[in-house]
Amino acid sequence: MSHRPHSSELRRLALSVLQPGFVGTEAPDWVLRDIAGGLASVVLFSRNIVSPEQVARLTGQLRAENPALIVAIDEEAGDVTRIESATGSSRPGNFALGTVDDVALTEAVAADLGQELRAAGVSLDYAPSADVNSNPDNPVIGVRSFGTGPEVVSRHTAAWVRGLQSAGVAACAKHFPGHGDVAVDSHHDLPVCTARREEIEAGALPPFRAALDAGVRAVMSAHLLVPAYDPDRPATLSPRILQDLLRGELGFDGLVVSDAIEMGAVTRRYGIGGATVRAVAAGVDAVCVGGESAEAATAHLLADALCEAVADGRLPEERLAEAAVRVREFADWSVKLREAGAAPQGGASQGGAGIGQVAARRAVRISGPAGNALPLTAAPHVVELAPVTNLAIGKETPWGVAAPLRERLPDTTAVRVREDELRDGTAVLAECALRPAVGRPLVVVVRDAARHTWMSRALTDLTTARPDAVTVEMGLPGPGLPDTGVRICTYGASTASGVAVAEVLAGGV
Repeated sequence: MSHRPHSSELRRLALSVLQPGFVGTEAPDWVLRDIAGGLASVVLFSRNIVSPEQVARLTGQLRAENPALIVAIDEEAGDVTRIESATGSSRPGNFALGTVDDVALTEAVAADLGQELRAAGVSLDYAPSADVNSNPDNPVIGVRSFGTGPEVVSRHTAAWVRGLQSAGVAACAKHFPGHGDVAVDSHHDLPVCTARREEIEAGALPPFRAALDAGVRAVMSAHLLVPAYDPDRPATLSPRILQDLLRGELGFDGLVVSDAIEMGAVTRRYGIGGATVRAVAAGVDAVCVGGESAEAATAHLLADALCEAVADGRLPEERLAEAAVRVREFADWSVKLREAGAAPQGGASQGGAGIGQVAARRAVRISGPAGNALPLTAAPHVVELAPVTNLAIGKETPWGVAAPLRERLPDTTAVRVREDELRDGTAVLAECALRPAVGRPLVVVVRDAARHTWMSRALTDLTTARPDAVTVEMGLPGPGLPDTGVRICTYGASTASGVAVAEVLAGGV
């Protein structure tokens, strides 16, 4: 790539369509300089967050350069949390809410989250996931979806949008045209959705239509190939999907945001600069970057790539200018939304818990002979079988049952076992799980056991040796859960869900 000088106006246009992340709990000098130079958006991740007060100071520092600056965050609640990444989310995720299937509850949970984000200075939330998790082997959506059918996902997507935006924070429906029917993680490679057009129309698109009807003004594109619409280009890079389908058929006239442009699904073929240019040319208005690549050099490389593409004719300047206008219009609208947002209503509910904890309790499902086994009569030994999580969830976010259970039954013991620790199979399980549980209840916690062969085998070994064990599934239940003992499903691994299970196991709220 050449680096000849570009006009200041072209550079401003290029910067204005980027939504970069950065490192640190204070605004770096390069971010402040770029805001002065035209940057219109930033996105926050867990590395930027210590406390609500600190985030409010950070967003205030950023907006001192531009009061209309879009401050985005990838906060779904449930398994995907940034604002509560240090503690785990105090609200359940989408699948738990869809399981309860009370749209008023979903709207209230989203409004509660929106009030927290608004107080911290956030103006755009990359949520909700409007994906229908129709493929049980999906490695990246799962409990991030409201359900496995378009009807339940549609009504809760709309409720989430209404709730979040009532608090003054803009919602963003993702991942268009639907990331639920894939079996590849787009962080690493390009998934392919093989459904026919009529299947997509009936199954994947209704939640996005519902989001538009509910007033959503931002839609995030998916990094996946959908041959029914475009056999050659991923959705983020496809005019057929972003222009013809989203804007043409669905009538969306708001802001199109890309999924993180550094993800392997697009960079492995096009490189980060090439993917950015193709995305904007295809109809993306704001390019999200910085989940992994959060340096000044990356943001400046992308701005250079856009300027070079205009200079050599690969990107019409009119398209870049159109994208910049959409960003500015969205920023102006989001300021008005933030100013009109409802004030916090306190959030206390039954049992002294907030609405998130109430929702998590309502999502818990118990099967098996619970009458004789619950609550536990003694402090248990807890075995948590831990999978490798995808990058959207993050590996550092706390989850599980052992920690909240210890607060109620202090003598609880626990061990967390990962796949690479099970090379010796049953012998390892006997040492870390069965022997410490002699004479006390055994609780086995899994997370998407049906998707992880090693986990389902370990669960079978443990419950065969201890048919009285309590199994807690904190992902999506599927084939392989034991027929014996008590089975508890939470439909998500948020801290709120772990607390709800601990209440069930220990007895009382």
